Amino acid sequence: MTIKDIARLSGYSLGTVSRVLNNHPDVSEKARQKVMAVVQEMGFEPNANAKHLKMRTRTAIAVLVKGSHNLLFSDILEKVQAKFAASGEEVYVAYLDEDADEVQYALQLARQRRPKGFLFLGGDMEYFRTGFEGLEDPCVLLTNNAADLGFPNLSSFSTDDAAAAEEVIDYLFACGHQKIGVLGGNLSIDQISYRRLRGVYHSVKKNGLAFDTTKQYEPCRYSMEEGYRAAGRLLQKEPGLTAIFALGDVIALGAMRALADRGLKIPQDISVVGYDGIVSSEYSIPRLTTVRQDAEQLADRGVRTLLQNIHYELPPVHESVPFALLRRESVRSLDGKHNP
Repeated sequence: MTIKDIARLSGYSLGTVSRVLNNHPDVSEKARQKVMAVVQEMGFEPNANAKHLKMRTRTAIAVLVKGSHNLLFSDILEKVQAKFAASGEEVYVAYLDEDADEVQYALQLARQRRPKGFLFLGGDMEYFRTGFEGLEDPCVLLTNNAADLGFPNLSSFSTDDAAAAEEVIDYLFACGHQKIGVLGGNLSIDQISYRRLRGVYHSVKKNGLAFDTTKQYEPCRYSMEEGYRAAGRLLQKEPGLTAIFALGDVIALGAMRALADRGLKIPQDISVVGYDGIVSSEYSIPRLTTVRQDAEQLADRGVRTLLQNIHYELPPVHESVPFALLRRESVRSLDGKHNP
């Protein structure tokens, strides 16, 4: 007598039978009674066998973090781990390089460790598009939108990056800024930076601003060190900028140091806006104006959805989590008509 026999005789799925045998709370009383009636009739010993089966087939939930310098991911990860722990789940965390293929790593991990599911913090859509089909475990992607990929086992929760970036440029324009530089990411269509730049382009066109990508945009990785270097390159190309929009707070913090080292005062000489709303941005001097991504909601929706998909066969969920533009001290109004 096996768990498959119990499922066949009771008329319930393997997942439901497994939850009954493991005393899981999210099972109807009707299903529990039917399964246990079959168990008792057939003389099946559920507790030890079910636990042994669980140990053999599944291990901890895998969380793959894309990039080791992203402080937003650190904040989300802390919340994710706490929520999994509250549900009695073990978590295996792996940090990957910003340019690593997270999908191939997940495929290898699926063979070696047999995790219950995967939660991706950040991801390159090209890797998902070309390699994800081989991954059969329940998966959730945070901070990037996978709706267009159409995989039945992949849900995603993200911020509307284009809308948020557009709001940043609209705000800077309302403050009188005409020459705005942008830092961070790259122009690849599969990157988050591309969507944020799309919002930038939409705003400059709407507001009649000039924006020369070759002079006013400087790519870089998401770290303070890279932000520092990229800000120097940007100012060399376009020294007349009155504002800089960094596509990540860690980039913005590095850029602020670079500006200070060049004798520029923020916001008196140049304004700076970041993206993410990390805790450090509230304690920088001056406090950084930034787009706040809701780390609590991202973590909560991601964890709850993954746990549901581990236990049930549910369709994928793709949602946009609200953002907020936090207007702080690092932006100055040039015309005196707008109050930042």
